[in-house]
Amino acid sequence: MNIPAPDVIRSAYAQLAVTDLAQARWFWVDMLGFHVQYEDRHALYLRGTDELTHHSLVLRQGEIAALDHIAYRVRTPDDVERAERFFTELGCPVRRLKAGQGTHGIGDAVRVIDPLGFPVEFFYEIERAERLIQRYDLRHGAEIARLDHFNICTPDIPAAYQHYKAMGFGCSETIEGDEHELYAAWMYRKQTVHDVAFTGGAGPRLHHLGVATHESHQILRCADIFGSLRKEHHIERGPGRHGVSNAFYLYLRDPDGHRVEIYTSDYYTGDPDHETYRWNVHDDRRRDFWGNAVIESWYKEATPVLDFDGHPRPVTDTLLDESAVQVGADGLG
Repeated sequence: MNIPAPDVIRSAYAQLAVTDLAQARWFWVDMLGFHVQYEDRHALYLRGTDELTHHSLVLRQGEIAALDHIAYRVRTPDDVERAERFFTELGCPVRRLKAGQGTHGIGDAVRVIDPLGFPVEFFYEIERAERLIQRYDLRHGAEIARLDHFNICTPDIPAAYQHYKAMGFGCSETIEGDEHELYAAWMYRKQTVHDVAFTGGAGPRLHHLGVATHESHQILRCADIFGSLRKEHHIERGPGRHGVSNAFYLYLRDPDGHRVEIYTSDYYTGDPDHETYRWNVHDDRRRDFWGNAVIESWYKEATPVLDFDGHPRPVTDTLLDESAVQVGADGLG
């Protein structure tokens, strides 16, 4: 390929289709603590307290629960043009969106169906937002600070790794078999463990959105609030400590089944000689450092993704199934 890849800065926002906007607001705003930046009859635009851009999550009313698109911010306006040329040369479906044609608050953008089958947007311009970093009086729930990462289900992890490597992403950690078969990978542009991760499974599907909070006690408080309101069924897994990333985590499902990970305590990856840490698929600490079992729904269930016309994209079965590997904690082999 002769066209250079766009210079991606970070994972920037996701847009989810939800079937009941009022219920979605209860979960994401009232319970998790996102701030409402803008709303209309059909959508909510949300951000965390640390974010100075217009939004990091859009919830729009839809007929089915699905991922509309994920979005990366690029370094310059020229990188938007570069994204259009890069994905056109790859033979991917590409749409150019002028300011006002796409998501509210976003300037010129390029939206593609990438080689993995995911709807992905690349943009530079986004409206600025009021500084809320020290508005402690507004914090509640899990006190969400920012969007951290996307985790996507794809049947071909090596292909996903190669695609994102071609876009300049580094790799912080992997899960590999005894013969170095690649079961999962964590890749980054910002200087944390990941902006995107790949979970082996039928895809394309969205496994989860990762949102960061500052301290582990905020995650524990969030779990307590769900329990006290007899809404504990929204908690799918955790709290716990990941082996991969070292993060303290809690997984929840929103009223439509979209999965979110509340996440804190990962590490810096910005050194130019940062080495990939490789976990063996038989090590039961990889998914939970304390060796707790990973429940079957976490491996098997995920959110469908939409094409440009709003139709669910077809799903392909996985090549390697991590959940079928015999290890003590998972118990799914």
